[in-house]
Amino acid sequence: MPRLSVHYLPQFVSETELADSTVVVIDLLRASSTICHALSAGAKCVMPFVEVDEVRDKASALMSSSVVLGGERGGRRIEGFDLGNSPTEYTPEKVFGKTILFSTTNGARAVAHAHLAQRILIGSTSNRRAVVAALAEEPAIDILCAGTGGNVTREDILAAGAIVDSLLSIPDSHWETNKWVDPVRGEWQELLSTANALGRSVSAQLALELRETTGGKNLLAIGHDFDLDVCAQIDTLDLAPELDPVSAAIYL
Repeated sequence: MPRLSVHYLPQFVSETELADSTVVVIDLLRASSTICHALSAGAKCVMPFVEVDEVRDKASALMSSSVVLGGERGGRRIEGFDLGNSPTEYTPEKVFGKTILFSTTNGARAVAHAHLAQRILIGSTSNRRAVVAALAEEPAIDILCAGTGGNVTREDILAAGAIVDSLLSIPDSHWETNKWVDPVRGEWQELLSTANALGRSVSAQLALELRETTGGKNLLAIGHDFDLDVCAQIDTLDLAPELDPVSAAIYL
């Protein structure tokens, strides 16, 4: 029987526990959403780095015309970088054919935490369908939420719930699950029920609920409320980005 587990934060699961698994890293607001949009816009790949200095060192080793520096600290663009961490910034005009050197406060650390995994995929609500399709035959799946500053965040729980709900809805599927699978699915199904009762689309309901999450409030505080609508999109991107362990880059 295949195994499906959810982890609310990287520190809640050891690196070795992820070693034989396919890990889906979720940082809905905004790293995983931004990575998906960058690759959808034609970026060659996205290379995640935990530290800002690592980005600058890598950039100095590559041709400057082939790379774009992207990322944030405290939600804002890092000084000297080309782009921040808003999906809206990663347009074809800016990133097509480019290697994105990318560092964020939480998402990059979650990717690094999963470095022993058999596969690492990047998940969000916008690419949920594609991620579920990529996971359907996997024997062991761990959904790893990035959180914010070491704290659990509801935005990641909702995105995890969206993926879990789709996996558990596959006909004739049977899963061995950990104790957090049902709670995240319940959170997502409650959102679906609320959207239906109020006559809203799921994306519109998610965007509204994101405004009350930790990450959503942080974005509102810095004037990035427009990112909430983008990150709340459902099944709009047909891609399942995956980390190549040799190059340490995320490709389609």
